[in-house]
Amino acid sequence: MLRSLLLLSSVFLIIGSSLRCGQPLPPMGGAKDTLPPVLIRALPKDSATNTSSPKIVLEFNEYVQLRDIQQQLVVSPVPKVQPVIESKLRTVTINIKDTLQTNTTYAFNFGNALQDINENNPLKNFTYVFATGPSIDSGTISGQILIAETGKADSTLVAILQPDLADSAVKTRKPKYMARLNGDGLFSFRYLSPGTYNLFALKDADGGLKYDQSSELFGFLNQPVTITAKTPPVRLYAFQEAEEDTKRPATKKPAKTDDKRLKYSSSASGGQDILLPLQLTFERKPNTFDSAKLYLATDSGTRIASTISIDSNIVTVSHNWSPGTAYKLFIEKGLAADTFGFSVLRNDTLKFSTKKKEDYGSLLIRLSNLDTTKHPVLLFFANDVLKQSIPLNATRINIPLLVPADYQVRVLYDRNRNGKWDTGDYKLKRQPEIVIPRKDNLSIRPNWENEVEINLKELENQP
Repeated sequence: MLRSLLLLSSVFLIIGSSLRCGQPLPPMGGAKDTLPPVLIRALPKDSATNTSSPKIVLEFNEYVQLRDIQQQLVVSPVPKVQPVIESKLRTVTINIKDTLQTNTTYAFNFGNALQDINENNPLKNFTYVFATGPSIDSGTISGQILIAETGKADSTLVAILQPDLADSAVKTRKPKYMARLNGDGLFSFRYLSPGTYNLFALKDADGGLKYDQSSELFGFLNQPVTITAKTPPVRLYAFQEAEEDTKRPATKKPAKTDDKRLKYSSSASGGQDILLPLQLTFERKPNTFDSAKLYLATDSGTRIASTISIDSNIVTVSHNWSPGTAYKLFIEKGLAADTFGFSVLRNDTLKFSTKKKEDYGSLLIRLSNLDTTKHPVLLFFANDVLKQSIPLNATRINIPLLVPADYQVRVLYDRNRNGKWDTGDYKLKRQPEIVIPRKDNLSIRPNWENEVEINLKELENQP
């Protein structure tokens, strides 16, 4: 009996040992692994020259995996057919499907796709390079791409280099090189073939690397760049070209037709802003409107002067408002009607009061390095909605009434002096107007004297 038990124990030990030998087990205990994988061998070797192997094998010091390889990988030059890349244990295999060009440097930038298995530590921007000719190309160029309208970065854009200098090439042909942006909008090209290229910024929505949709964000340099080993850095401003308003969208027919009221809402709820006109917004655009059936009055009912206008479905009532004052807006039956027969069916009186002066804050702005020849305009945004714009023509600006909010402050260089940002036009080779944001928000408190100093030169030179 004892011999049987000993024999059975030996069998279990052998089976257990075999199972442990058949699969890798993570180490028990110890410090957490924070180191990325290390390349220990490559075939062909990294930075090899005079090679034309369509298969590349990379061996690392630990087990590796590929994550989001299709989104992370950047191959230079841009291939017609994407390579097939696979990982297994400690190796990564690249199978090139394109015909390799002579005297060309190829670079495979993995971004953060190459990671170890245990802790997902990425080997950041790992790049494997080889050349089919006798040397590795050394051309470089770096720079930054910003959104012209906001001055902010968008890491979903890409930078592309096009050797065909025809204006139409960016719309019809894939570029030779492509680079992704980081969170600050910075890009960097390496291992470039010397030559002259057009440099573009592109929001590549369809993955074609062509500017074939005017709705895409796009940027360009006015002149081609000549690539050398020390090409100076550049900055591009991306914009969306203005679209022609050739057809207005049709008004949607209401789902319910038993209630024939043409409904509207008012901007005066919560107190009318004394800095803005009152607005009535209809749920659909009226096709008839009688301004004589809309008038402004005092709280006692005395009619007072106002200017009334309509644009699409919004009626604007302008008046020099007195702070902390009650008003009435009289709306008469038949004021407006739409194409479906919905109309204002009865008389209505909208009662409202304006905000008091103490509901606002004041702001004193001190400016330095002001260059009025650039026609700067200070823009105040709250939640990315433009609230106020002020042309800068003096080094001291006093705003006595400003609605309390956390403002994003931007400076627009208003080239055509029309008081608003204007987009660019690639066909006309017209760059967009530039907007520079202030990094810190400006918090305006009610009934408070707020002050801020803005150095425009420092604003322009901020990273």
